[in-house]
Amino acid sequence: MKTNVNQLVKQAIQGKVRHPIIRLPGYRVCADGIPRIVPGTGTITYNFKIGDCCMGMLGDHVEPGVSTKNSDEMEDGAYNIFACVGNEAKIISGEAKGAVGFVTGKHGGSDHVMCYFNEEVLEKLTLDDKILIKAFGTGLKLADYPSITCMNLDPALFEKMNIIEQEHYIEVGVTHIIPAKIMGSGLGQSSTYSGDYDIMTRDEKAYEAYNLNTLRYGDLVFISDHHSAFGPDYQEAAGTVGIIIHGDSYMSGHGPGMTVLLTAKGNVIRPFIDKDANLANYFREKL
Repeated sequence: MKTNVNQLVKQAIQGKVRHPIIRLPGYRVCADGIPRIVPGTGTITYNFKIGDCCMGMLGDHVEPGVSTKNSDEMEDGAYNIFACVGNEAKIISGEAKGAVGFVTGKHGGSDHVMCYFNEEVLEKLTLDDKILIKAFGTGLKLADYPSITCMNLDPALFEKMNIIEQEHYIEVGVTHIIPAKIMGSGLGQSSTYSGDYDIMTRDEKAYEAYNLNTLRYGDLVFISDHHSAFGPDYQEAAGTVGIIIHGDSYMSGHGPGMTVLLTAKGNVIRPFIDKDANLANYFREKL
């Protein structure tokens, strides 16, 4: 597929492993009215990674692998906007120095960039370690489909996605097709070039109907009737493709988070079910 990849700029951005934070006494008031204390965002998560189910764990908004952030507010803005899913991430300090992984998602609110590294590397990492990302992908365009907006998407990942070209539209392989009516936290933001927005999981019928129990970190999903070029917005016949970047939540209006990769109006993006549409399969050689 023709793209403008030769015009894209590749630059270094840098963050460090983010310590988890919590406001004492630490309770989250959940949708059922019960206060709970559970692990949440940030840090190094050893036992949940891309390809694993992101549902049913005793945690809230848990981020897979390594959560990173830049401590300077302005630099952190650039870190969040220019990082793209699939970008190379390299550890540049500590015992794990030199190890290479890749970006798996961006989480709004916490403003974290999540990265995958293998288990051997995770055991060497500390919360003081720095990570350099080769930011590449911002401005990506599809020459033959100008109405499609690309964002947060490394061209290398785009090339691996299961996409079938048609004359006036593309078909994209995804693991789940999600209706606009169950999208929640993150609606109302003016940009989706950083962060994510959530699939709500509190309704039992919707939970079963859309197979939400099978969602995995790294799954590509399709949100129907949502155009997200300038923040997520309900528009009939629009469509958004994104990637699952954090786990489920007990809180009202929340659930697994999705970072936007492709969006367009007018049925230009059409989904089909592909159970292998997951980062763990696209980057198997790096796992």
